Amino acid sequence: MMNNNTAGQAAKSKSWLRRWLPVLITGLITLAALQLLPDAKSAFIRTTTSYALEMAVILPAVLILMGLLTVFISRDFIARHLGSDSGVRGMAISFLLGTLPTGPLYMAFPLAGTLKAKGARSANIAIFLSAWACIKLPQELVEARFLGPRFMVLRLVFTVILVVIIGLIIEKAGKKG
Repeated sequence: MMNNNTAGQAAKSKSWLRRWLPVLITGLITLAALQLLPDAKSAFIRTTTSYALEMAVILPAVLILMGLLTVFISRDFIARHLGSDSGVRGMAISFLLGTLPTGPLYMAFPLAGTLKAKGARSANIAIFLSAWACIKLPQELVEARFLGPRFMVLRLVFTVILVVIIGLIIEKAGKKG
């Protein structure tokens, strides 16, 4: 029979493994690929260095923003405006929040995690992430200039509809699991 200390250590080991398993698998696949394709090594190093430098510049700003969000915006505020009772207004706020930033999508995930921890509805988190990924206000202006305003409006309308549908499907699927 395990005592509490041993059981706690076993749970901690499983938690560590669950958290780092994707990184370990990715590392092993990378090492295998570099062994099979040695000519790709310099391109791999160049690309990895470029992304690491980009993240080193952007990540501190994301961490500061997450800290500000955590400290200055209460759980009650997030739950009230983006939580399960926020309805269409919460979806609209999530959508608007997702369209404003112009940074890379990976910046949105820590922010979405903070929103989730503070009680935001799953559909609103999915809408926030989807809007961040495919709709940016400056991007819409460029799209209108090169593809025409009619194309931009049609794509935007269909994107908004699909983003909301995706958010609701994700929320419903998440409740079943």
